[in-house]
Parts: sequence; C-alpha cells; structure tokens
Amino acid sequence: MMEYRARRRTIVLGFVLAVSALATGVWRYGYLQALDQLAKRAEADLALASDRLSTQLQVFQELAVLMADHPQLEGLEDPARRPAAQALLLEVADKTGALDVVFADRSGKVLAAAQGSQDRDLSDTVYFRRAMQGALGSDHGLRPPLDRRVYTYAAPVFAEDGRVRGALVVVADVENIERTWRGSTPAVFFTDASGQVFITNRSEILFWSRARGQDRLVTADGRELPFQAGMTGPHEVWTLGWGPYLPRRALHLEQDLPVIGMTGEVLLNVAPARRLAGLQAAAVVAICLAFGAMLFLATERRRALAQANAELESRVRDRTQALSATNVQLRREVAERQEAERALKKAQAELVQAGKLSALGQMSAGISHELNQPLMAIQQYADNGAAFLERGKPEAAAENLGRISGLAARAARIIKNLRAFARNESEPMGKVDLARVIDSAVEMTEPRLVKDGITLQWHQSGKPVFAFGGEVRLVQVFVNLINNAADAMAAQNHGAKVIRIVINDSRNNLTVTVRDTGPGIADPDRIFEPFYTTKETGSDEGMGLGLSISYGLVQSFGGKIRGANVNGPDGGAMFTVELDYWREEQAA
Repeated sequence: MMEYRARRRTIVLGFVLAVSALATGVWRYGYLQALDQLAKRAEADLALASDRLSTQLQVFQELAVLMADHPQLEGLEDPARRPAAQALLLEVADKTGALDVVFADRSGKVLAAAQGSQDRDLSDTVYFRRAMQGALGSDHGLRPPLDRRVYTYAAPVFAEDGRVRGALVVVADVENIERTWRGSTPAVFFTDASGQVFITNRSEILFWSRARGQDRLVTADGRELPFQAGMTGPHEVWTLGWGPYLPRRALHLEQDLPVIGMTGEVLLNVAPARRLAGLQAAAVVAICLAFGAMLFLATERRRALAQANAELESRVRDRTQALSATNVQLRREVAERQEAERALKKAQAELVQAGKLSALGQMSAGISHELNQPLMAIQQYADNGAAFLERGKPEAAAENLGRISGLAARAARIIKNLRAFARNESEPMGKVDLARVIDSAVEMTEPRLVKDGITLQWHQSGKPVFAFGGEVRLVQVFVNLINNAADAMAAQNHGAKVIRIVINDSRNNLTVTVRDTGPGIADPDRIFEPFYTTKETGSDEGMGLGLSISYGLVQSFGGKIRGANVNGPDGGAMFTVELDYWREEQAA
C-alpha cells in the first residue's frame, strides 16, 4: 500500500509538471500570436499618424511654394508697397492657420511679415540658406519669445533673370497640428535627428531625448526613469515606468520619415495580449485537469474493482474448498461480480465519452450570420425545384436552380467581402473600382438595414468608375458612413427611413454622396472629431470613432470628406466623399 501511494504521488506530480509545461507553451504561443496582431495594428496606427503629420505639414510646404510667385510680393524694396504685402501675408496666415508668413530679401532681411516684425534677420537660419541655393528649405525648432515649437518651410523667390531674389517663409505651429490627435491611443511620438522628442500625443514625454545608439529616453531635465528593452520573438517590448498615461509594458515600433527629417515611434500596450494568452493557458489547464481528474477516478475505480475481484475469487476459492457455501450464496456472489464488471464497463464508457468531449472542445463551429438568409433561400429554392420536377415543369425547376446558383455566388461574395474587410494590413494604393467598393459595403451592411427597416437606394450605371485609393480602406469608409446613417435613424418612429448613395462622375470632379432622412447633424463643426458622438453614454453603438477614422482614411488618399444637414421636406444629413480619379501616371 505504501509503495502504491508513493507511485501515485509521483504520477500526480509528473502530471502537474506536464500540465504546467503545456500551459507555459500555450501561453507563450498565444502571446506571440497576439503580439503579431498587435504589431499589425501598431504599424497601421503609426502609418496613419505619420501620414496625418506629413499631410498637415505638406499643406504649409505647398503654401510656401505657391505664395513665392505672388505678384504682390514684388518690388518690396520700396517701403510704400510693404503694407499691402503685409496685409496679404496676414490674410494668408489667418486662413491657413500658419503661425507666421514672412518675405525676406536675398540678404535675409525681413521686408514683410504677417506678424508685423520687420527687423529680423534670417540669414543665419538653415532653411533660408537652403532657399538661397534655389531649393526648398525646411527646419524645426523653438520660436522666440515664447519658445513655441515650429516647423518652417522656405521657398526661393526667383527674379526674371533666374537668380534668387529672396525667400517666402511659412512657419507652422506644431502644437496646433498636434491638437487634432493629441491624447488618442496608442502613444505616438516623433524624434528628430538629435534623438529629441519634438512631436507627440503624450505631452509628458515632450523634449525627452535619447543618446545615439540607445533605446532609453532621458527626461528634459536629464533624469533616467525605469526602462528595460527586450525581444519577445521578433517583437521589441519595452518595460517602462514613465507615468500613468503610458503603458507599463508596450510593443515598440518605429518608422523613418525622411520627408520631414524625423522618426515616428509608437508604444502599444501589450496587457490585452498577455490577458488573452493567460485565458488560453487557463482554458488548457482546466481541460487537462478535468481530463486528468476523470482519468484518475476511472483508474481508482478500476483498481477498486480489481481488488474486489481478487477478494471475491479468494472467498469463492475458500468457500469451495471448505464446502460450506450454499448455491444461493454462490449465485449472489456471482451476481456481485457481474455487477462489478458492469460498473467497470460503465466507467470505461464514461472515459471514452470524456475523450470525445475533449476532442469536441477543440473544434470551432458556426458561420457568419450574413449567410443565413441565402442558405435558407437555397434550401427553399431546392425544395421548389424538386417539386417542379415531380410535376413535370423543368423550366420552373431550371429557374430555381439559377436562383440557387446566384445565391451561392452571393454567399461566396459575402465571405470574400467579410474576409477582406476584417484584414488589418497595409495595402498599396492604386486603381480601385468605386462602384464595386460601394457594392461590397452595401452587401456587408444589408442585413442590419433590413433588420432596422431601412431602405437603401443605390443604383450604379453598370460601368466601372476608377478612383485612386485602397479598396479595403474605402470599403471601411462607406461601411462607416452607412452604419452612421442607420444609427441616426434607429430610434426614428415617423417618416420613411431611406439611405441614398450616388456617384457624381463629372469630368473634373469625382464625389460620392451618402444621404439619410434622419434628424441631421447636431454640430457639423465637430462631427469628425475623435470620440465625438451623440449616442447615449454606455451604448453599444460606438465610441464616436467611425467618422474620425473615415476622415483620416479619405485624407490618406488625398481626398476630402464633409458632412452637412439637408434643407428640404425629408431633412436628414448628407456626407460627401471627394476622391481623385485614377490616372496612368499614378501607377508609374
């Protein structure tokens, strides 16, 4: 008995160690898989933030180039022409949001400025010297007297003989650019060539810097906060102690931005990945322990039955040898033995059933809700076709078979669209059929619209309309707009609920309008702000990010999106998406 107990303890200990090793392996595998998904999301977030920053700065770069040839900036050596030029520069700065717009002659002397300071000398600045060489100059730094962070562009101004006669300088306020995405998650920051954090949506790390060849950031006053960098598979994970608004453990990615001379970096919290890996490991441990417990109970019952059989055989042998047992008692003992064998078989059956349940627990089941309707219709048309064949109506049966084929194709399109829409990976921009994009968005939102009693009016002309963009991201834009319109009309109890989608394909302008008959937009000026929503707090309809994400996606294609209320008997709101036509030179 002591030997058996020692062996049982050894087996239990070995089983626990094996389960622990398995759980550790499952946690590691699940953590790496989750980090792969987080890395794709971080790449997308960093690319979106980088594109947004580059696009916003490009506005001021183009402003400098376009304003350089303005006729009102000629002849400013004459003081009498300077007030008009200064008024022009002030008007341009007010309309574009530039901090300052300056015209300086070849010596660097400021002749006209939006801010009115004409006693400055720009000859020692990097961007001005670059402009004097006939190229576009740029630089960033702090602008006195308030030490505001600025990004400056200087475009050369050429005289009629081709020589540079001055420079048009546009000063962009970095803080004003940051204001559109500050506080959004995850943490994104941009470091310059010296390693200093110059632009970020986390103000607490502003002006932190890193030494060359190091990952650690040092605070503006030189303090080194807790930091540790390590690799988890192919991913770089930082362990930080930088404050309550930055993650404790974060996935770190970076992207070079040579156009603006900076490096974009993102820190994405890995706590959800660790929790998901922990849940997977806990599920494996629970299944293994349940299986082990059932196996242990079955083994103990088999051992008890073996002992009972041995004891029974001993008693039968003793009683047979003593000739003191009666036939009735012998039958009773035989019955007990048979009952013990039936119990053993039952235990074995339970053990087999537990193995089946364990296998079933590893299988996934279910298909998308959007397939229910075509599948039910396929079943109905199949029954109808069989009935028509029995009645000798092959034409009607063939029509039902054609409908079944169409519904099967529709189901395939639904699966293809859902898989493409669920992908979060970066895709190249290029030639996109806008009509097919809207068809995909309509197919994905159709079940929800039917459920809410909303009529969708979308009629394409039959010919493709090619735009410049990314197909998956454009589908996301129109799905967001359709769902936003459906949300607006969800609680509407009067009037028709209608969504109209129209492609306006003119020679010089390509737009798509999405119009609804809902209550309209409460505050059109704020509709594209992140987290701005008119839905009740705690509702499951969204967090106010759909339109903000759509705004950023359309801008990444070089397009525009705007929303406005519709005047008329139906009322409602209308969103207009303006895109560029695809041209051959864009593919080159």
